[in-house]
Amino acid sequence: MNHRAFVALLAVACLSGASHRCRADEPLVVVADFEGASVRDVEIDERERSVSFAPGGDPERGWPCWWYFRIDGIEVDEEITLRLRGSSAAIAKQKPLAASWAMPAQATYSIDGESWQHTAPGERQGEWMIYTLKPNAASLYVAWGPPYTPKTAEKFVRDVGERSSHATATVLCRSRAGRPVPMLHVREGQRESKDRFGVWVQARQHAWESGSSWVAQGFAEWITGDDQNAAWLRQHADIYVIPIMDVDNTATGNGGKNALPHDHNRDWSPKPHWNETRAAQRMVTDLIAEDRMDVFLDLHNPAPGDPSFFYILPRELIDEPMIRLRDRFIDLAYAKISKIKPMIPMSRHPKVTGSSYHPLWRQISANWVSMNGNADTVSLCLETIWNSPKSTTTGYRAVGASLAAAVQEYLAERTVSPPKLPQR
Repeated sequence: MNHRAFVALLAVACLSGASHRCRADEPLVVVADFEGASVRDVEIDERERSVSFAPGGDPERGWPCWWYFRIDGIEVDEEITLRLRGSSAAIAKQKPLAASWAMPAQATYSIDGESWQHTAPGERQGEWMIYTLKPNAASLYVAWGPPYTPKTAEKFVRDVGERSSHATATVLCRSRAGRPVPMLHVREGQRESKDRFGVWVQARQHAWESGSSWVAQGFAEWITGDDQNAAWLRQHADIYVIPIMDVDNTATGNGGKNALPHDHNRDWSPKPHWNETRAAQRMVTDLIAEDRMDVFLDLHNPAPGDPSFFYILPRELIDEPMIRLRDRFIDLAYAKISKIKPMIPMSRHPKVTGSSYHPLWRQISANWVSMNGNADTVSLCLETIWNSPKSTTTGYRAVGASLAAAVQEYLAERTVSPPKLPQR
């Protein structure tokens, strides 16, 4: 049946009262041919004007919980229904991932693909999560969370480098697929490198955790801004910010976590598999050799029901003054992040990661830096809540800015009262 005959048939059905939502419109179309897109098992109900779907992604390239696509053919003032179910793909020949990882309480949407906002809260109906929204636009982007693609990172890093005389846009390396890994290097003034603190901030070792890239952006925005404390930090530190580590899985819409042979955050070994890990490890090792690996921050998003929190190593695995310095930094960061308005939920109690957490626990980045760093290195993983009304681009960037302000205050304290350093 051709399109004209199909529309005519719909019109007859509408006149006969076959469905109160039936309409002779352009058909809805799902598009997923752009960077970061991911969807599968799409079914479109033209009468109900609904799209049923599951997250896309190859389970061998990480947890299949990320989804992101565009819907075309929407009428003005029309309400669209999204019907989401979890992926049925087996992970490592085991049972599928729990659907809750793919089902935010509120989905994310955009009219222009740049400005993102939340839908109304979804409704769980059996295996389905139902979201409804009225975009008042012909096309609509929808996603698990606010997307942040490699092209987004490239543009942000380039724009900051052009805008700020204290920031240099560069690349960490090229990925195994040949993609550039954007990196920002920030420093101000003529202070020699040997007299500067070293600060390393990286995000998105797990590709589906898009909120972490927005946190990294907020961090970079603060340190290149006009605040006098930001200027102090630029003058006293070398700061490196990588908004996306796993650029390949981010670009192709794969989850990244537990990708084969292992994900980026299990790759900090003597022989890293991923180019990004190898390059980051080499630069961090250089900072350690110069005795200035002062703050290492690895940014993530946690489980569906978790608030924001830090991961730390058990106290018995590290020595003083690292323990005292780490605890002080956590206190400063908690104080600043918890004051964000509207408040970002954050736990004051870090979670411990060690031998019981994962077989490759020694190869997790923050752990590796703690165990191989300087005596005064603070190395932490920050998990920023994603399943909250505050988990927006604005909320994430506010966390990043607060985290940067905590780094400045912590390092300023270090210049006044440097720690007594035992031999390691």
